[in-house]
Amino acid sequence: MYQFFVEPSQIQGNRITITGKDVNHIKNVLRMKAGEEISISNGVDGKDYRCGIEELLDEEIICNLRFIKEDGVELPSRVYLFQGLPKADKMELIIQKAVELGVHAVIPVSCKRAVVKLDEKKAKSKIARWQQIAEAAAKQSKRGIIPEVKTVLSMKEAVALAEQCKVKLIPYELAEGMEKTKEIMNSLKSGEDVAIFIGPEGGFEESEVQLAIENGIVPITLGKRILRTETAGMTVLSWIMYQLES
Repeated sequence: MYQFFVEPSQIQGNRITITGKDVNHIKNVLRMKAGEEISISNGVDGKDYRCGIEELLDEEIICNLRFIKEDGVELPSRVYLFQGLPKADKMELIIQKAVELGVHAVIPVSCKRAVVKLDEKKAKSKIARWQQIAEAAAKQSKRGIIPEVKTVLSMKEAVALAEQCKVKLIPYELAEGMEKTKEIMNSLKSGEDVAIFIGPEGGFEESEVQLAIENGIVPITLGKRILRTETAGMTVLSWIMYQLES
């Protein structure tokens, strides 16, 4: 079943209106017809609004609400991925998979060892592209929200933003053994916001790790092998998803 996102104001009682680029996609790409069922989310409450297409107009699709699936698919905690800027198109892959795994938001971080350096103009263009990736992944994975890709922050700014989170983690090769990491993962509770810090290809500099630790961000290990930046975040997210949904 196909999923689409609308603004809360587009849901009026049993009548839901789809506008924008999705109109063309429904009519001319998917070639859907009146009577077919689709899933709609408002990006806020995490609910799944199951609707039947009622009328396909030039600039909008009119749908009739059939029922609301209340439980939704969102994790019971908000998970924020603070991702050191990687090379090439790796960020697109990271965002796509992070959204599939339930991340609430992705925050790009400009680290000292990051090869990629974005000026304001390039950053704005990149974030717009990354947000499109997040939206497509949210639709594909039937998310109740579209996770936000935020503006690029320095490590200092990222650490300050993470203050809002109850649990703050940073994979680090010199962290204590797996038993300590298991203990941390097993202690996760529903409703506690989680921040995950992942370095770029070259990893975090020692000063960045020290800054994180001084601000309550806890080092964890990902095992005996060194993981690529695009693998590290997915590993932690998978652990968190398993723990919170078990």
